[in-house]
Amino acid sequence: MIQLNHQMKGRMSLMRSAEQFYPSLLNWAGECDWIRVVLQTSSRTNPHAFRDRFTDYDIELYVNNLEWFLQDNWLSHFGTLIAAAPLKPAIDQLHITRLVLFDDGTKMDFQIYQLDLLEKVSQLPPEYDNGYEVLLDKDKLTPLFKPPSFQAYHVKPPTKDQYAELVNSFWWDTSYVAKSLWRDELFFSKYMLDSIIRINYLQPMIEWHIGVQHSWGVNPNKHGRWFKRYVQPALWTRIEQTYAGSSVEDNWNALFNTMNLFSELAIEVGAYLSYPYDKEMEERLTAYCKNIYTLP
Repeated sequence: MIQLNHQMKGRMSLMRSAEQFYPSLLNWAGECDWIRVVLQTSSRTNPHAFRDRFTDYDIELYVNNLEWFLQDNWLSHFGTLIAAAPLKPAIDQLHITRLVLFDDGTKMDFQIYQLDLLEKVSQLPPEYDNGYEVLLDKDKLTPLFKPPSFQAYHVKPPTKDQYAELVNSFWWDTSYVAKSLWRDELFFSKYMLDSIIRINYLQPMIEWHIGVQHSWGVNPNKHGRWFKRYVQPALWTRIEQTYAGSSVEDNWNALFNTMNLFSELAIEVGAYLSYPYDKEMEERLTAYCKNIYTLP
């Protein structure tokens, strides 16, 4: 049974609102001479993004004293810290990353840049084109920024070679899952099925399917976060059936479900893009895996 920390639960029920957060941020930034520009990016600035109570505040600070932020004392302004990453702040290519979580459940992702970098921005980087908002600009450095198009991370169709290589790699790697399941090598089989095959091959194929269904005009977010919002319920049920626990038999079922699902999506995407699909490769590897499944 999961043990609840009732004190933490009480704090999270009082998670600060946006109406509380922004004045606190801007009052602090306005009083700190090192900070010259404050930008907000990501979900809270993109009208097409999905937001809820756990949506991060993605804040970018452009400063003229980067070293001052190498100590985390400044974070106490925002509350009681319960975790931060990386473990210690460090300057990497003229910027510092502080991903922080507070005891009321509020998460803030700070990217802190040397001010000189802002002056070198000649066109919107993808993360700004996906959505940004200028919260504070003490020196009028941002008026020339173009408005975001919100299209930077839309699904893009694969080239013919990208599609063919991914299809080939998917079917090749199914053989590793089958052999490791027969050997009762659960850890390796899960690595191949749930990491390599799911993330490297099934995920982009689902993304391409979503691109086809939505005319390449949506962003399903990274690592399938918004897949459930963009696929039909029947397809989502099929995706759920590609997951399994620790039972070897369940993982065999998950493998075959993954193979069937990938085949259908790949054929659909290939037909839409007029790319050939290697059905013979699928049939050979499917027979190979099923033969291993029947071995004593």
